[in-house]
Parts: sequence; structure tokens; C-alpha cells
Amino acid sequence: MKILVINGPNLNMLGIREPHIYGSKTYEDLKDMIAAHCVSKGIEVEFYQSNHEGDLVDKIQQAYGNTDGIVINPGAYTHTSVALLDAVKTVGIPTVEVHISDPDEREEFRKVSYIRLACIATVKGKGFDGYTEAVDILLKNA
Repeated sequence: MKILVINGPNLNMLGIREPHIYGSKTYEDLKDMIAAHCVSKGIEVEFYQSNHEGDLVDKIQQAYGNTDGIVINPGAYTHTSVALLDAVKTVGIPTVEVHISDPDEREEFRKVSYIRLACIATVKGKGFDGYTEAVDILLKNA
């Protein structure tokens, strides 16, 4: 099984960005944790992060035909991007939306998720552990 983990805008700044919300661990720490989890489950994992919406769409499209599942934290694009929704719908790859914090407990605008309409599950508010839960959901649904 091959999983693509996509992170959107500002997630490369983990450890610096609002540590009271996202914690003090870095993006590299997150990738290391997910990679170790995937190795233990016999899963091949690829990581991608971009602050640019079109780049994220391109990466989702490139996953078509060679990826079994996507874990995506679209960051702020969660609340604005029909393009990401359409990309996930187009490729038809099982996708799990993940958020480190719980958007439903934050500002009102964060309660809207466009991409959720194309996802098989959403994991939110579980910190970095939400990513490994998302991987396990994909594994269970493979």
C-alpha cells in the first residue's frame, strides 16, 4: 500500500506557528512520526507540502494510478478551496482529511470544510496522532 500525505499552507512552520494551538514539534518531527508508523504497518509513504493551491492540486492529480490513499491537511484551503475538493473527487483515491486542532472549536469560518465532501473520514483535534489515525483508517478501508 502506498499513501500520500499532503500538507497545505503554513504547516511547514509547525513548531513556530501558534505553538499554543499546534504544539512545539516541527514539520520534520511530524514526518518522522508518520514515517515510523507507516514502516511498522508495511506502508510506503510519500510526503508533500506546499503553500500554493495549484501545486496541491497538481500533486493530487499526479497521485492518480500510483497511490492507494491520501491523508490531507489542507490548512486554510480547507475553508476556501473548491479546487482541492474537485481534484480529490476527480482522482477517486480514498482520502482522509486531518487537522491538528479542531476547527469546530475555533473561529466560525473554520467550521466550513469543502474537501470533506470528497473524504471517507475526518480526524480533527488529535494533534499529530490524528495523522496516524488517518493512515490506519486508510489501511482498514484498503
